Amino acid sequence: MSDAQQLSDLLLQAGDAGTVVFTGAGVSTESGIPDFRSAGGIWSRYAPIDYLDYLRDPELRRESWRRGLHTYPPIAAAAPNAAHLAISDWWHHGLLAGVVTQNIDGLHQRAGVLNDAVVELHGNAHWIACLSCGRRFDRATVHARVIAGDEDPSCPGCGGILKATTVSFGQSMREQAVASARHLHATTRLCLVIGSSLVVYPAATLPEVTLDVGGRLAIVNYTPTHLDQFATLVSRQPAAVLLADAQGLVSGAFRQSA
Repeated sequence: MSDAQQLSDLLLQAGDAGTVVFTGAGVSTESGIPDFRSAGGIWSRYAPIDYLDYLRDPELRRESWRRGLHTYPPIAAAAPNAAHLAISDWWHHGLLAGVVTQNIDGLHQRAGVLNDAVVELHGNAHWIACLSCGRRFDRATVHARVIAGDEDPSCPGCGGILKATTVSFGQSMREQAVASARHLHATTRLCLVIGSSLVVYPAATLPEVTLDVGGRLAIVNYTPTHLDQFATLVSRQPAAVLLADAQGLVSGAFRQSA
């Protein structure tokens, strides 16, 4: 049995809202967004800036905004690939309870999954927030200020520090996001991991929650993970290729049952 056939069978067996999809950088690299950890990734070019250092040091904030001039445009220009579109299709067919993602690119929403159905563990790069008053701004607006020479842009309302709504080193993930993700993983019958090596904690523990409640696990990732031995399906195929094939099989099964 092919990986695509096995994946489609698992999704259909899990049934209505029976699957949670957990995605990492590997689902978006095929959209041209570089990952963080691999050779040639973002962290091989830029050392991470700790959250507390960002708060205390204006020069590190200026450096962060300078980096954003190079790192944000590929995210802004990226389009969903076949993997994102397959996930969206399954969500619209009622197979998915939701999507939990480590990605900050918003491509699941651009593919058509409603924002309320996506849990962004590490935040979203398309928004900027004031750390004092909480006001939010479109990233493109603040990006334009930096291009125009505002090296450390502040909140136009209260003068507070601005920061992308992404989770930095040393910054805690939002408690609500973690709680929502754990609930999804604890109440579904299948966890489908796509494009994550499951090395970033505590996010990497979430698929274990599904296993702990008796659910099944499927992993689509180029490299091995520590949970491969517990997975019903492990595939090293490119996510966009495998998910597109599985989408076709799932759609065919729906047509036959109609």
